[in-house]
Amino acid sequence: MKLQTNIPLTSQENQIDYNSKVLLLGSCFVENIGEKLEYYKFQNLQNPFGILFHTIAIEKLVSRAIQNTLFKEEDVYFHNELWYSFEVHSSVFASEKELLLQILNEKLVELRSYLLSASHIIITYGTAWVYRFIESNSIVANCNKIPQKKFTKELLSVDAIAASIRNAISLIKEISPKVNFITTISPVRHLKDGFAENSRSKAHLISGLQSVVEEASKEEKSLNQVEMFPSYEIMMDELRDYRFYKEDMIHPNNTAISIIWNAFNEVWIADKTKQQQKEIGAIQTGLSHKPFHPESKGHQKFLKDLNLKIKNIQGQISHIRF
Repeated sequence: MKLQTNIPLTSQENQIDYNSKVLLLGSCFVENIGEKLEYYKFQNLQNPFGILFHTIAIEKLVSRAIQNTLFKEEDVYFHNELWYSFEVHSSVFASEKELLLQILNEKLVELRSYLLSASHIIITYGTAWVYRFIESNSIVANCNKIPQKKFTKELLSVDAIAASIRNAISLIKEISPKVNFITTISPVRHLKDGFAENSRSKAHLISGLQSVVEEASKEEKSLNQVEMFPSYEIMMDELRDYRFYKEDMIHPNNTAISIIWNAFNEVWIADKTKQQQKEIGAIQTGLSHKPFHPESKGHQKFLKDLNLKIKNIQGQISHIRF
């Protein structure tokens, strides 16, 4: 008896290997994939400006980086004794205005550099709900605990989402025409918006993103790909059981993340890296080992063997550092 609906997966062209440079942008789920890429030592940059939940926030920062539009005094504000920017996540802050501007502009340079050199860009979209700061009439990336009465809440239309995604991709293509885009909808449900509202949000995201992917499929594939990886669909259909969720019943747990990673590995990671991933995984396990008797001969031999494994993998992949 079959007790699970399986999402069909197809291996993609232009897969990720250890020569690839991967940029990851978007909602918190992109960090789950990013952590796996980091664990297996693929070259990557994850959310330099922190988690970005919606398409407008991603588009704004991509546009800033590509056009080299530095952050200025009017782009930051003071709240609860700290300096923030509405364009980035609340995890990016400083105690002084000048320091925050320095941090933001350094991250902007880092993002621009990676946009120019990336072979693959993974973007995860989390929600279609956005907040508009009434005072400036602009959509923000994060409210940063400013009172909600200072914002209006809006649901982006399918067309607005598609236009935002299309614009960000077009801007990147202008400076990096051969980059491959891997897009996905975050499986994390935003239930604070409401159950029906979360469903509407995800439906808008799926419809808007799918239209962009379908348009891109008609273009010359030798230049780049814009593909949609089914992380949301795997979570909702294959893993439709609360044993695959954390205690909050909202976020995927480690088991679910591993299952989705394995699917991503099958579709987007080159087969030639599989043995190297296995070797790196063994090294990572060894590095996390806590000995009962650090001075014993057995542990010293273990460390010597581990060091040989590290040197061996670094001989194969020069950029790897543990």
